Amino acid sequence: MSVAVLLVGVNPAWAQFDINKALQGLSGVTESGLSDAKIGSGLQEALKVGTENAVNITGQTDGFFKNQLIKILMPKTLQNMEKPLRFVGYGPQIDEFVLGMNRAAEKSVPFAKDIFWDAIGQMSFDDARKILAGSDTAATDYFKAKTSKKLQAAFKPSVEEVMGQVGVNQQYNELIGRYKDVPFAKSVTFDVNQYVTEKTTDGLFFVVGQEEKKIRTNPAARVTDLLKEVFSKR
Repeated sequence: MSVAVLLVGVNPAWAQFDINKALQGLSGVTESGLSDAKIGSGLQEALKVGTENAVNITGQTDGFFKNQLIKILMPKTLQNMEKPLRFVGYGPQIDEFVLGMNRAAEKSVPFAKDIFWDAIGQMSFDDARKILAGSDTAATDYFKAKTSKKLQAAFKPSVEEVMGQVGVNQQYNELIGRYKDVPFAKSVTFDVNQYVTEKTTDGLFFVVGQEEKKIRTNPAARVTDLLKEVFSKR
C-alpha cells in the first residue's frame, strides 16, 4: 500500500487524531515489522517534507516565473488585447505585467504553511485511510478540498500589496487605457488581483502534488533516515 506525502510538524490540534492508533487498522501496515509509533512519525515527517518543499520551490524568486508548468500568463480575458498592443510597441510593458503577477505569487505562498497545519489537525480517521490508500496525489486532493478558500483569503492581501509595490495594477490600467485607443477594441473589465490569487493557489497545489508523488514513488525523495526506513518497508 502506498503511504503518503506532504507537510507539517506537530500541531496542538493534531492531538485530536491519534494517527498511530488509526494506522493499526490498515491492512498490511504492521506487517513491515515497524512499530505503529514509527509509522505514524514517518507519515508526519513525509507530510512536513513534501509541503515545505512545495512552499520553498514556489516561494523563491522565479519559483513561478521560470516554471513553465505554473507560470502565470496573460489572462484569457485579456489575451485578445495582447497581440494588438504588442503590434503597436507595448510588448515590454506586457512582459513587465506578466513578471509582476508572478512576483506577487512568489511572495504570497509562505502564508500556506499555517493553513496546511490546520487541515492536518482536523484530519479524521476516514481522511487518513483515504489518503494512505489513495492515489499518488490523494493528500494534495485532500488539502485542495479543505484549504482552497482559506488559501485564497490568505493570499489575496499579499497579492494586492505586492502588485501595488511592483506597479502591476498601474501597468494593467495603462495597458487597458492604451487598448481602448485601438480601433474596434472591445470594453474590458477584469479583476486582476483575484486572477493572480487563484493562479497562485493552483500553482502551489500543482507543485504539492509533484512533491507528494516523489515521496510515494522515489526513494531519493526520502531525505531523512526515518522516511527511508518507513517508506522502504511499506
